[in-house]
Amino acid sequence: MLETGGDALAKLREEAGNGIPGQAILDSLPHPVLVVGGDNKIIAANSGAENFFHASLSVMKRREVSWFVPFGSPVLALIAQVRDSGGRVNEYKLDIGSPRIGPEKLVDVHASPLSEAPGCVVLLFQERTMAEKLDKQLTSRGAARTVTGLAAMLGHEIKNPLSGIRGAAQLLEQSASEDDRTLTRLIMEETDRIVKLVDRMEVFSDERPIDREPVNIHVVLDHVKRVAENGFASKVRIVEDYDPSLPPVYANRDQLVQVFINLIKNASEALRGVNEPEITVSTAFRPGVRLSVPGVQERVSLPLEFCVRDNGHGVPEDLRPHLFDPFITTKTNGSGLGLALVAKIVGDHGGVVECESGRQGTTFRILMPAFTGTEGTTGIED
Repeated sequence: MLETGGDALAKLREEAGNGIPGQAILDSLPHPVLVVGGDNKIIAANSGAENFFHASLSVMKRREVSWFVPFGSPVLALIAQVRDSGGRVNEYKLDIGSPRIGPEKLVDVHASPLSEAPGCVVLLFQERTMAEKLDKQLTSRGAARTVTGLAAMLGHEIKNPLSGIRGAAQLLEQSASEDDRTLTRLIMEETDRIVKLVDRMEVFSDERPIDREPVNIHVVLDHVKRVAENGFASKVRIVEDYDPSLPPVYANRDQLVQVFINLIKNASEALRGVNEPEITVSTAFRPGVRLSVPGVQERVSLPLEFCVRDNGHGVPEDLRPHLFDPFITTKTNGSGLGLALVAKIVGDHGGVVECESGRQGTTFRILMPAFTGTEGTTGIED
């Protein structure tokens, strides 16, 4: 006699793993796991799934899996394929984001039949969040290298001719009529603007070793906050949410100031037209993130998390994958180099920067290594 899905799961809970309850095994898994019955209703889930889908097990068991994924999601076809083939099927980089569980939920889905209960399918969702972070970070570093080569070329090939053009415009202004002087001043202003743009790009070609030391991130953020409140963010409320026990970050103080000025300036500009503009700057300790960086044999831990959040209208969806690329901007007169520079500086420090954006606002999150006291002897120092 065949067991029902509920009977099979009850048996799994009671007998799995040398007397260890099956539910405890499921709950110990770091990834969301669902068991779907023959009618596509959820009959079991682990705590990871409850967190991922923002619903309790009792709520989930009253719903079909289609209620939690987008309309027409490939996950449904995956379940049918497992039933038809009787074997395991994997799908990679599926976006199952929805209003219920949040946007941009990129996952790998591993589906397999539950042999004790025909028709039941076990789904394991593996978020690609960190893999995508690292992939985007490498892409941003590649883009920064492109700007480096371009800056070196521009510095030599453009700035010298621009100097001649500006000088000629100044000479013409001396003998020009009032109407023509307007044009000569326009020439000089535009050449000055191009020179400033080239100067900003030349920052990317600076390959000198970074002078790093233990830095109290809260001192840096307090300084940036004072600059912002007395200038570009004077009409924005800036909220601090700091972890006071945070260890020092191993970094260059001036470059960190530049990073957070860029991020807070971007956030304040994104808040134009918002009724109650607010930026939240937070710090936290997040152990468990490790990354391989150039020049270091061992994987470097990135436990320090720094976030800049705004309550604006979000970044246009088509721009999000390219935010850290050079010359990408939503501003009318923007150069598109601010976030590219942020990505370069964070990358040079062995860290990761990412952006999450939606209708409720935008969050820029930076993960960086902490100071351990052994940097001078382990080869981490540049």
